[in-house]
Amino acid sequence: MNWMEIAVTVSSEGEEAVADLFYRLGSKGVVVEAPEIIKNYIDSGMWDYHGFGDIELTGMIVVKGYFPEDENLDVRLVSLREDLLALKKLFAHWVIESEAVMVKEEDWANEWKKYFKPVRVGKNIMIKPTWEAAVLQEGDLVIEIDPGMAFGTGTHPTTVLCLEALEKYVQPEQLVYDIGTGSGILAVAAAKLGAEVQAGDIDSLAVRIAKENISLNKVEDRVKVEAGDLGEVFIDQADIVIANIIADVIIELLPQLPSLLKPGGLFIASGIIDSRADEVREKMMEAGLKLIESPQDSGWVLLVAMSL
Repeated sequence: MNWMEIAVTVSSEGEEAVADLFYRLGSKGVVVEAPEIIKNYIDSGMWDYHGFGDIELTGMIVVKGYFPEDENLDVRLVSLREDLLALKKLFAHWVIESEAVMVKEEDWANEWKKYFKPVRVGKNIMIKPTWEAAVLQEGDLVIEIDPGMAFGTGTHPTTVLCLEALEKYVQPEQLVYDIGTGSGILAVAAAKLGAEVQAGDIDSLAVRIAKENISLNKVEDRVKVEAGDLGEVFIDQADIVIANIIADVIIELLPQLPSLLKPGGLFIASGIIDSRADEVREKMMEAGLKLIESPQDSGWVLLVAMSL
């Protein structure tokens, strides 16, 4: 099958809005090319090595969405054009330019991989794609991941915040729940830190990819992953519940925490944009949780709270 690649160049503050347009119109994959993020990884040393030359900082990013060449393509393109025009009217200071090109499936399947390099997170966690080598240090906990085109690589700030929290709080033999596991990276990290993990997702594709990554990291004996809703997948109380989702889903989850989390257990919630953090904090306190900490990264907030 061929795919239509729509590349939208937008001012950096418009990244989330354009990516959301693609997802709402049914894009089967979104790639974000952000020079500032790439340069930050290089300058911080998170990438042990890389194949990029000088990075030019323009204040612009490119968001690429991919749509199958089928009977719905023309309708999607018209809708996207109208939505982009609406964004231009709402945010006149943004630069929004788009172009389209038809690509073969095998080209799309490999294009995003060039931006996924080994990344060091926290004290000892090293995330690396299966196709890259990494320079390791003594004591490194290596997570190999092949997320497929549909899931993140583990380098998004929300995931990095979660990994740092897991490294800080997980103790051997604890029971950890990973709600909305996606690629399974958080479940793998918790298992490699010594926990027993139950992971779940309502998306059957996510469960398949997670199982592949669990097997790749040889933690099948410590991680179980299933498709289904909360009541079907999580049937006991855990020491730690982690949810890297979005603010609205986290708020909806709070009334169910007493059945999921042991007294004194920790709820680690991420995927919260900073403008929603206060609202989620208030809902947590109303639900009887005690806030422990709220680290931030690049406009995203992670909340760690204790069940009383």
